[in-house]
Amino acid sequence: MNYIADLHLHSPFSRATSKEMTLDNLSLWARRKGLSLLASSDFTHPDWLAYLKKKLCISHRFGIWSYAGIDYILSVEVSNIFSRDKKTYRIHTLIYSPLFEDAFRIQEYLSGYGNIYADGRPILRLDVADMCEEICRISPMSFVVFAHIWTPWYALFGANSGFDSLSEVFPSGVPENVLGFETGLSSDPPMNWMVGFLDPFTLISSSDAHSPINIGREAIVFSAPLSFQEIRQALQTGDKDRILYTVEFFPQEGKYHYDGHRNCSVCMHPEESMRRGQVCPVCGKGLTIGVLNRVYRLATHIYKQEDSSRIGYRYQVPLLDIISFALGKGKTSKSVMSVYMRATESHSEFDILSGNCRLEEIYLPEDVRRIIMAVRNGEVRFSPGYDGLYGKLEISL
Repeated sequence: MNYIADLHLHSPFSRATSKEMTLDNLSLWARRKGLSLLASSDFTHPDWLAYLKKKLCISHRFGIWSYAGIDYILSVEVSNIFSRDKKTYRIHTLIYSPLFEDAFRIQEYLSGYGNIYADGRPILRLDVADMCEEICRISPMSFVVFAHIWTPWYALFGANSGFDSLSEVFPSGVPENVLGFETGLSSDPPMNWMVGFLDPFTLISSSDAHSPINIGREAIVFSAPLSFQEIRQALQTGDKDRILYTVEFFPQEGKYHYDGHRNCSVCMHPEESMRRGQVCPVCGKGLTIGVLNRVYRLATHIYKQEDSSRIGYRYQVPLLDIISFALGKGKTSKSVMSVYMRATESHSEFDILSGNCRLEEIYLPEDVRRIIMAVRNGEVRFSPGYDGLYGKLEISL
């Protein structure tokens, strides 16, 4: 059985997150998108965990919970801020648990290191290595994935926040419950394949959505029985028969792909940035070092677009983004939403974008059809994202 999963999103209790991120809305949009499994998000927040406990129904599959026809896995993202050797690190970490009992134990443990009521993604004064080891002890089935590992400000290998190697993160060795690394919107699998110390681990892609319309913009396509154990084993082994491929943003579309300084509208490829000493030519301040630059610095392998030994990947541009570009309107405008809702009445967004249905069968403006075909054929370009600004689609209609 194939199913599509988005394993990283947020609840209304997370900062800068839409109040629309309820189970009702998430389930509704999951059906539109073609998703079968979502992360519950934010289980350390007491009010959200109580809401999940009340609303989610146990299924016959271990560690999988259901609501309105969509399955959920209990999860949370936490923000580890800690110091080692007088250097401060800021790491975002994803935790997954099979049972509410495990979630409550982890919640109780983490409450000793930060205010879990303040944010659905709590800030914890807790070394990430110590946290992984303790979670393994108190909840052996739970597992950890590091979130958007290259983002400059809050990531395991971010230019302004993280480490230069896994041996620095885990001097005593990587704990057995660390099962994967999330590439983030500003990198893709081939970029990550350049970094040798990631070779033994599974790369995952997720939306990190803060609003319902953005769920599924990156995702994982599994082919395995749907249960917590199966997901855990698939991530642990990187089995290509269980993880068919990841759904990817074009990395240029991510908001930290290139180096830059948005206050001065300066955007640079890493090679130019390094020639200029990574300083903004307009104001003289340091540039925000993007994901591509950071990957280059830690790379040990040459870049390869394809690798048959790795889990596959496919690029997609979200359908709302395509419609918005074609109509020249904001993606939450009535005209854009009207086209989207009509198009996804009979076919999911995933089916429309991936070619699982004939575009002639669906109501879509001709310009939208042309862009979808261009994306499928890899014929799109972007002005790259930088310093917190998303990249922009460039295509002639």
